[in-house]
Amino acid sequence: MMGLRIVVVACDKNGNVDLADLERKVAEHRARLAVLMITYPSTHGVFEEGIIQICERVHAAGGQVYMDGANMNALAGLAKPALFGADVCHINLHKTFCIPHGGGGPGMGPIAVAPQLAPFVPAHPLEASRAVSAAPYGSALILLIPWMYLRMMGARGVRKATEVAILNANYIAARLASYFPVLYSGARGRVAHECILDLRKLKETCGVTAEDVAKRLMDYGFHAPTLSFPVADTLMVEPTESESKEELDRFCHAMIAIHAELEKVKSGAWPRADNPLNNAPHTAAALLTTEWKHRYSREQAAYPLASLKANKIWPSVGRADNVYGDRNLFCACVPVAEYA
Repeated sequence: MMGLRIVVVACDKNGNVDLADLERKVAEHRARLAVLMITYPSTHGVFEEGIIQICERVHAAGGQVYMDGANMNALAGLAKPALFGADVCHINLHKTFCIPHGGGGPGMGPIAVAPQLAPFVPAHPLEASRAVSAAPYGSALILLIPWMYLRMMGARGVRKATEVAILNANYIAARLASYFPVLYSGARGRVAHECILDLRKLKETCGVTAEDVAKRLMDYGFHAPTLSFPVADTLMVEPTESESKEELDRFCHAMIAIHAELEKVKSGAWPRADNPLNNAPHTAAALLTTEWKHRYSREQAAYPLASLKANKIWPSVGRADNVYGDRNLFCACVPVAEYA
């Protein structure tokens, strides 16, 4: 829309911005460099230790830095993004300030800018011609929740929440490290507010995909973490500060049990084409059939952990063909007459 184009900067082996590649790209496009967009902490789950140098190099070339603040739950009370050198910061209110996250929204939050950009931000529709929305402050109903959250938590509480969010992510990474390798970590071997579990070799070793693991988690009573983003065939786990240790342990127990199932497939005890993972999730209707043709038992399908017998959440539908669904539109329109 503005006549600009995107140039991707490479990452190094630890998931950080490759500073050498950034130097090359800045030098190549110096004459037209407008802005660098960066997420801090990185979506790879690491704190970009070179964030200040990155901002300095972009500024030296005449550019601005836009920092995605979706991960403020790893910063609030501990760091000041303005001191990194960012010129713009989108402070998403989800996760950090109690707005539910998932299901496509709501994407809400202030966009903070440095003084030199203040004259260009949208204004009130009744006071200036720079308005882009009739609701200059966004959704007032959504904003009530973070306002109450901040009033009740206070500065000390917000800082504590940030510390717990980072601790929770590192707890999961440490508990599962010997079962599922964490793809990226910082110089000290720790992650930020989230960790990426590397499942990319499963297809080669036992014919199971990251999607199979995600679907199997439903049998354990979990909606799977983010699948195949930002790296294909991985799970990105972001517990935030809201999960108790008991809930973190419940998730870790499920992942460890799934690892044991993967070992059975890998050893040949369960066939690659017929196992609880590639048939997951298992609905009650699928289990209550007269004939059971699978190599594993109904109990293994429905109750892989004994604790599930006391508190089972049943998946409502079985495996869906995601690719087919994405490519084929299904109309679910209800005739108006039915509402009469």
